[in-house]
Amino acid sequence: MINILIVDDHAIVREGLNTILSLELGFSIAGMAKNASEAMKIIDSQKVDIVILDISLPGRSGLDILKEVKKSHPRVRIIMLSIYPEDRFAMRAFKAGASGYLTKEMAPEMIVDAIRKVYSGGKYITSDLAEKMADELNELIVSNPHERLSDREFDVMCLIGSGKSLVDIAEKMGISDRTVSTYRTRILKKMILKNNTEIIHYVIDNGLS
Repeated sequence: MINILIVDDHAIVREGLNTILSLELGFSIAGMAKNASEAMKIIDSQKVDIVILDISLPGRSGLDILKEVKKSHPRVRIIMLSIYPEDRFAMRAFKAGASGYLTKEMAPEMIVDAIRKVYSGGKYITSDLAEKMADELNELIVSNPHERLSDREFDVMCLIGSGKSLVDIAEKMGISDRTVSTYRTRILKKMILKNNTEIIHYVIDNGLS
């Protein structure tokens, strides 16, 4: 039996996945969570084999949760779920320890296939993504300056790019205004940008918002 935890802040997504996966032979839903706190409580208290984890969650990002789970429960395999095209965020997710990356537009049978492959110890990568990753592997740092950023810096950059103030970002991420300001300074330095306006333009131009 494959025990699956569904983590998404949208009830309709959780319930939809629950309905689809509950019909599959050999699948068992260990629980559903809408944020990091609920997810970690379930993982700490129950047997979980696979976590389907939304990359965009309130408070802590899915990438933060991914790293925490891989550190405290290394045997748990994680499939990231995102509204964003896989070529934008998948590389970062795999570097952080993900075993698969799915977009919410993918067909239900692909989600089932991904769970079975990941549970058996494999990685779930679409052929299109595999080709793109191979083509870009040696050029990421040059062609995508945001790859120089840490995950937290990347999150801050995206939030600045969406027009949020430093105060709003601090509240959303659960950190101080001063820490957000420090991340902003690092972002500007690493990406050779001058101000928030240039960050916003970069995020929009690269489809990261």
